[in-house]
Amino acid sequence: MRSRTSWNDRGPVGLVPDLIVSSQKEPHMASHPLGIAVIGAGMAGKAHAHAYREAGSVYASTIPPVRLVSICDLNAQLAEEAAARFGYERHDVDWRAIVDDPDIHVVSIVVANFLHREIVEALLAAGKHVLCEKPLSDTIEDAEAMAEAARSASSIARIGLTYRRAPGIAFVRELVQSGRLGDVLHFSGRYWADYGAHTDAPMSWRYRGPNGSGALGDIGSHLSYVAEFICGDMVSVSGAQLSTAITERPKPLGAIVGHTRGGASDEMVPVENDDYAGFTAEFAQGSGTLEVSRVAVAHPSTLFFEVFGTKGAARWDQRSFAEAEVAFHDDPEDVIGYRTVRLGPAHPYLANGLPMDSPGVGHGQNEPFVYQARAFLEEVAGIPEEASLPRNASFEEGLRNMRLLDAVVQSHEAGGAAVEVPAL
Repeated sequence: MRSRTSWNDRGPVGLVPDLIVSSQKEPHMASHPLGIAVIGAGMAGKAHAHAYREAGSVYASTIPPVRLVSICDLNAQLAEEAAARFGYERHDVDWRAIVDDPDIHVVSIVVANFLHREIVEALLAAGKHVLCEKPLSDTIEDAEAMAEAARSASSIARIGLTYRRAPGIAFVRELVQSGRLGDVLHFSGRYWADYGAHTDAPMSWRYRGPNGSGALGDIGSHLSYVAEFICGDMVSVSGAQLSTAITERPKPLGAIVGHTRGGASDEMVPVENDDYAGFTAEFAQGSGTLEVSRVAVAHPSTLFFEVFGTKGAARWDQRSFAEAEVAFHDDPEDVIGYRTVRLGPAHPYLANGLPMDSPGVGHGQNEPFVYQARAFLEEVAGIPEEASLPRNASFEEGLRNMRLLDAVVQSHEAGGAAVEVPAL
């Protein structure tokens, strides 16, 4: 991987992962506004909707004007409220209206995983540029079909791996890539959540599907791509354990939005996938442990990791989003230990990436969505890769992440045996 040591007002200088190939797709003509739509008006859908609205307000004005056209959701009330809140012209309840609208050029897909393939294939066939939420799909077969559709499309297809845009995570990656932490020895990470910790949380799509599509597919996908973003590709996984702590849930009485509680009947139905997953990873350099849970009480969303190298260590905690901690072996013995770094303009994304970007000014979970949307719009507009934020991940990378998680499931089914992770 190439390294870089500085960031200008457009983003990184020289850090675009070698895995990501520059798009050869036809750029959007700058003389026309980019029509934007978001399919899915739930929690993450709102983050995408807000991100497109703000994407032109960060960094230099190099992208075409955007036209916020539609928010689409089967829940009409939810779609209407989101469209009004974020300044979109209309709302739709059928995603096919987005496919058929020639004034819409860029679409985010933020719906249940099992719906991704049909929508993606239709949008790409219509020439739309697609940014799909992770994971790519709920099955390897559908993800392979989506990757093939992306390869043959005339438009751009990308997957959102949003934590790559977190300034603290990008900073830790920089410490590794530049050699400041030395050779990686060990990675330890967890992503704990509690949205499934309540027995009265009604059944939804999140609790359906095969083992591995639960906590592992939902939040384990985030943790695994963060681990590889920092440490490089995993070669194999072993010691995997998947378990279901809450084995049945009540049927919902109506539509489920986000991590809703209540609104459930007395009839119970079985949970089909995992509440917890843990495994050991072998990287090309170093090893690590990863653990995820959706039943971790009092952890609404806690992604935390430490990486240890021959020259030092670094760690990041989602609960302190605008900070990172670093330690170096060559510090004097009487002061050696972790020190807190307040992230600011000297760190990834933040120079001109915030309205107020002076040192010590905080930022949080929403900004990475803005940087992600900006990077996608830059690519659609045909701005050269070297003058842009790092490109979003390809569908091929999304497929590879799913194969990694499938290797974890295979290890679990084989009693913890080591399973090789297919290369990209």
